[in-house]
Amino acid sequence: MAGQVRLALHGPVARVTLSHPGKLDAMSRAMWRELRDAFLALQDQRDLRCAVIEGSNGGFCAGGDIAEYPQFRFHADSLRDFHEQDVWGGLSAMLACEVPVVAKIDGACMGAGIEIACCCDIRIAGQSARFGAPIARLGFPMAPREAQLVAAVAGEATLREMLLEAVQLDAREMKARGFLQRVVPNEQLAVEVQATADRICALAPQAARMNKRTLRRLAGRSPDAAPPADLLARAYDYASSAEHREGISAFLEKRTPRF
Repeated sequence: MAGQVRLALHGPVARVTLSHPGKLDAMSRAMWRELRDAFLALQDQRDLRCAVIEGSNGGFCAGGDIAEYPQFRFHADSLRDFHEQDVWGGLSAMLACEVPVVAKIDGACMGAGIEIACCCDIRIAGQSARFGAPIARLGFPMAPREAQLVAAVAGEATLREMLLEAVQLDAREMKARGFLQRVVPNEQLAVEVQATADRICALAPQAARMNKRTLRRLAGRSPDAAPPADLLARAYDYASSAEHREGISAFLEKRTPRF
């Protein structure tokens, strides 16, 4: 079985599940394409407020499906197509998601798993989760786009350890390094992720989408650099929107806003 990526909608929350039984939810080539399709499909869900991505077999994602590698890794053209089309297609679709994406990280989060987690806005892990990218043991480097992504989110020093020493880090260390927002006991992980999704869904969805667009455009810019001109030009178009009016009115009226 090549594994699959399942998409399910539960009201305003989407659940994207990585499933590869017997392989700790490692990503097959087909799964990368399904990941792309799942997140492209979410762009059409106007009532969506949050997406959660998770594994299904006691882990998050243990990396790539190595059994497939001899089919395409030994020729430059097919290898380039795999990374630039399949892998980056899935990751870029996640990065373009308009709503907050929450990673529920349980067990192994290696290689492809780290890359997928880097595309999420909120990363929550069980205390036994482990992180790494030990691909040097397999004789190959991380692809440039993927390395740039992980270095930007997890930190260059952390990526250097993972790639050059094949270091694996636990959840507590990854939180200390700023990669994880929260670490909870394994048995509380599902409850904490659901509570996070509920908090997101209770907030203004327009504001969340606008914040994601702004953060996407500002990524990698110097803190003292002016925002892009086109971003500034439309930054305040929400002034007369219903959500803006409702949020301010609810505060002044001492009631819960209805978004």
